[in-house]
Amino acid sequence: MNITINEELRSFIDPLTPVEYAALERSLLADGCRDALVLWRDVLIDGHNRYDICAKHGIPFRTVANDKFDSLEDVMLWVIDNNLARRSVSDFQRGMLALRKKEIVAARAAQRAAQQPPDAAPEQAAQEPADDPSDPPWSTREDVAKAARVSANTLSQIERIRKTAAPELVDAVRSGTISVSAAASVASLPPEAQVAAVAGGRRELQQAARQVREQKAGAKPKKETVPDSPEDQVKALRTQVGELKDRVATLMTENEVLRQKLAALGGA
Repeated sequence: MNITINEELRSFIDPLTPVEYAALERSLLADGCRDALVLWRDVLIDGHNRYDICAKHGIPFRTVANDKFDSLEDVMLWVIDNNLARRSVSDFQRGMLALRKKEIVAARAAQRAAQQPPDAAPEQAAQEPADDPSDPPWSTREDVAKAARVSANTLSQIERIRKTAAPELVDAVRSGTISVSAAASVASLPPEAQVAAVAGGRRELQQAARQVREQKAGAKPKKETVPDSPEDQVKALRTQVGELKDRVATLMTENEVLRQKLAALGGA
């Protein structure tokens, strides 16, 4: 049987951890491959890990054909939707999958628009059927974040990682060595600095993320708030007076401590 592995399809699925791979391997060796592998034509679209282990140990397996797809993009959307629905998929991976689906959907919409006759009315283009009526809209960041079941802020961080992170940093996020928010900060560093931080391990990555955040915070100009009403101005002045009184009291205490130390030294 000729089975083709498409690496882009395979990349949609996080690799198993050594523990997970070993558990799946023990199960297949003990019970055989009970679930059929899914093929589109000769391309494997579901069951990559099972296929690897079965090929490695000569374990028999079954295949089923799913020929309802017209193109590889249809297959990609199917694989993405399958993984978006799985509870075991991490927030980071769901965000990555949702962003990839957004690209595919946007490219298809652009292609449909380009195929419209030059004199077609905008209303006609708007009435073109979507790829899947059950799909949520994909026009805004909030739409994509909702499909990925993450916040819009987390999706922005994932998008930043996807665009600027070194492959080593992406692997660190996938493995859980660094959080999405920390990785988004480290991703703003030059690639060589990212790789060096990953090589240093979890502590080095956390330190690099903290330094980036502190630098960004220090670069932002402090905003001075101006009270609007006379009452707010009085409250602000009273607060300042209170702070000054506290500061004076602290200085007087420190002064008294120093005076006592000098007196003690003089009598020694």
